[in-house]
Amino acid sequence: MRSHYLSQLDTADKLSAEPWPEDATLYQPYEAEQILLPENASCLAVKAYLKMCNLPFGIRSCANAEHMSPGGRMTKLPFIRAGAFIFAEFEPIVNFVEQKELAIGSWQDEDEKADMRTYVSLVENIFTMAELYISFKNERVYKEVTAPRNGVVFPWPLNHMQNYGKRRNALRLLKVYQWNDLDIDSVIDKVAKCCETLEYKLKESPETPFFYGDQPCELDAIAFGHLFSILTTTLPNMALAQTVQKFKDLVEFCRFVDEKYFQTSK
Repeated sequence: MRSHYLSQLDTADKLSAEPWPEDATLYQPYEAEQILLPENASCLAVKAYLKMCNLPFGIRSCANAEHMSPGGRMTKLPFIRAGAFIFAEFEPIVNFVEQKELAIGSWQDEDEKADMRTYVSLVENIFTMAELYISFKNERVYKEVTAPRNGVVFPWPLNHMQNYGKRRNALRLLKVYQWNDLDIDSVIDKVAKCCETLEYKLKESPETPFFYGDQPCELDAIAFGHLFSILTTTLPNMALAQTVQKFKDLVEFCRFVDEKYFQTSK
């Protein structure tokens, strides 16, 4: 136990000691023809976070990004290679940046950080489950969008095997989080309540553009990633986007973040 603890301390020291690498690379599936809604939301959240931190990074799209990933709790994506280190999904990547003392939100006190992370957990859980549900439980979305996009980079019959395994894993995850037996109305209700909570939080600082004032934090990044992806992804069933569109302050928040961190960098 003592040697394991010392090993963790040594790793933490290495993380904080090394500067942010100029060749840090974020790996994701191909955007135009392959990436799915839950993966796109997670990848966009990480991109937004790194841009908010003003950290340089490259993007590499590859067909087998999910299988190259070291793993994760939900989508396994994106993953980032920064020097000798590889981390996957939003929270581990955020923790990596925080170890290097380069993170946004360093101005927050411990109570505010704890409050903020409660919202981050809510956003990640509710929206990721809803995105998985609409992508893999809705038959029309699955047949017309999810299966063709997920299998596009694989030859027959590997594409069918890949789709079978991907859907099985998604349904297993939905079952673990007790979303598997929900109907679409229940899913929409959960999304609407999450949006209500976020909009209420945003309105607590009516004169500022972010959730906690004039400066962004990780909640801004993850909320943008999911909300913007839902709003801009065309599906045969647009129930998620139609729900988010009802919350005008959240839509305006997405427009602001997109213009500030993505449009200006093009």
